[in-house]
Amino acid sequence: MEQYKKLVRPDLTLVFENLTDAEISSDTFSFYTSVASVFSSKIEGVEIELDSYIKHKKFGIEFLPDYTKKTDDLYSAYSFAKANTLNKTNVEQAHALLSKNFVARHLLGKIRTQNMYVSSSDGKIEYVAASPFEVEDEMTKFYADLELLLIEPLTTEEVFYYAAMIHLVFVKIHPWNDGNGRSARLLEKWFLAQKLGDKAWFIQSEKNYYEHHQLYYSNIRKIGIEYPELDYSRSLKFLLMLPESLIIQ
Repeated sequence: MEQYKKLVRPDLTLVFENLTDAEISSDTFSFYTSVASVFSSKIEGVEIELDSYIKHKKFGIEFLPDYTKKTDDLYSAYSFAKANTLNKTNVEQAHALLSKNFVARHLLGKIRTQNMYVSSSDGKIEYVAASPFEVEDEMTKFYADLELLLIEPLTTEEVFYYAAMIHLVFVKIHPWNDGNGRSARLLEKWFLAQKLGDKAWFIQSEKNYYEHHQLYYSNIRKIGIEYPELDYSRSLKFLLMLPESLIIQ
């Protein structure tokens, strides 16, 4: 935390307070929710473009259902988060919304019971997640920490620090069968909004992670490959990516 505070941009609070919604947004359409949904989807390999998605979401222009459905589901999860408190039950509901078109119905919002690893495009194992024997206990600790952080008075810098750490810890536990990255990026934004207000939804963090996705994955890998050997003292470069998102236009 002390290292982070020395390196984070000194105008963080001011820049955050100056965030405003896009003029194109309306009561029935959110531009920045579209940005978040599109770029978080693109990180996971979904072929969707922001311009096309805005035409679809705001103006009702039709595309093939397969082109928009996963991003529509993620948009629904962000909309749900904006209207609901961040807690275990609602995180599970958000996962059910965002993953309903690629996770089996009986597994929506459910902790996995199988081993989980992440592999690269060439088949190389990038990361081995928490084992199925420990994932439930790890998530119990995760939600307990989250509950404490939500009631603890924090500075703006501390909120950004913990939001990114929530993202990182969640994705390293990898509690779902699929949809972990999308959930982690949503949780990060959700925590910011719960602590700092609705301006948090205007931060283009998902776009920043997508535009620097090689660095994003590299910074996630820095803390370790095997879950029992993770070293969170090496997480600083990842944690600093979130406040850097404030310069994204």
